[in-house]
Amino acid sequence: MMFRVLAVCTLLLSIVPHIAQAQLRGHGGPVRALAISPDGTQAVSGSFDTSAIRWSLPKNAAEQVLRFHDGAVNAVAFLADGRIATSGEDARIAIWTPGAAQPSTVLAGHKAPVVALSASPDGTTLASASWDHTARLWPLAGGAPRVIEGHAQNVNGVAFAPDGRALVTAGYDATLRISPLGGGAPVITSLPTPLNTVAVAPDGEIVTAGADGKVYVLTAAGELIGEIEAAQAPIIAVALSRDGDLIAAAGIRGSVAIVDRRARKLERTLVGPGLPVWSAAFFPDGHTLLTGGSDRMIRRWDAVTGEPIGNVVVGAPEDPLAAFAGDPGAEVFRACVACHTLNPNDGVRAGPTLAGIFGRRIATLPGYNFSDALKKLDIVWTPETVSKLFDIGPAAYTPGTKMPEQRIGSAEDRTALVKFLERTTKTP
Repeated sequence: MMFRVLAVCTLLLSIVPHIAQAQLRGHGGPVRALAISPDGTQAVSGSFDTSAIRWSLPKNAAEQVLRFHDGAVNAVAFLADGRIATSGEDARIAIWTPGAAQPSTVLAGHKAPVVALSASPDGTTLASASWDHTARLWPLAGGAPRVIEGHAQNVNGVAFAPDGRALVTAGYDATLRISPLGGGAPVITSLPTPLNTVAVAPDGEIVTAGADGKVYVLTAAGELIGEIEAAQAPIIAVALSRDGDLIAAAGIRGSVAIVDRRARKLERTLVGPGLPVWSAAFFPDGHTLLTGGSDRMIRRWDAVTGEPIGNVVVGAPEDPLAAFAGDPGAEVFRACVACHTLNPNDGVRAGPTLAGIFGRRIATLPGYNFSDALKKLDIVWTPETVSKLFDIGPAAYTPGTKMPEQRIGSAEDRTALVKFLERTTKTP
């Protein structure tokens, strides 16, 4: 297997702001994943631009750019021995030793994107969640993984119980599963919405969230004991403070809800530039929070006061839709900006640019690596075919696609989206 070069990017070091700014800039695409080291001195971020970056938090500086994955980096994690794990759209997991020029280990076996990682409390095992409907347990000392099956759709979240004796998984099939690792049948809890993420508190309580904007709290045994209205749109990621007191719930519309877990109460909402927030992670102090979003920036917040640390510029140039404020089609498209650009010069995304899309046959854009399944389809993109894509869903209309499953139920919204794309994707 060909490994890509891991390099120190001097350009990044020159453009990253100083500590007073408290923002980390460097990714060329939305920041999909974040993790902070146990001692709070380092962070690692993963992006739709296919790279991961290791950061010095005291210096607010990029220390290494990690390039290996063929596609978006969906999840990152620090391991107990200081190594870093990254996973991606390419279904692979890479284990990195800080400073090394390539991954020390590559874990292959999943058949679809790997979107979440969790290290076991004893540091011996890495758990992964994948859109192939499975989770896997990888012995970090080597050996074959254990496959955890049962979900009917994508597995979007994974976390260990505090004692390491069970694995908790959250799926797009709207079920949360608690699988005893010593044997026995899993506990399955059905919830009202597809689930995007999961975290487990030190006392064993489980926190999960998904498409309906609510945060759900369950006992360690899987009993639902609380739900909190956190957002008016899907929640993409949740993070827990180290003491388990605070929940950060990051949403598709750009806000982050801070929830008091024990009181089951929404305390405050962090408001940034209005773009989707894809990732969040707490510092060890329990109140400082990092968030990563579609503006390609990592922001620092005081989660207790709700104040940003450094400047948050609403409507900044990083917002690709700032010029279309008030356009209903642009608001529908906002959920798409993580993966697609309107202009081919706007940087790398997980999906192809939509510039010049109308009249183009599917999977023919030069320079993008389309799946073989899409290349066999006889579809030309027109207002009618784009509308149909979101009416019946990508899985049904374009089988074999890497595109996340999503539908637009409102005919009015589909029409607004198509008209917006007709205006904005024309090429000279």
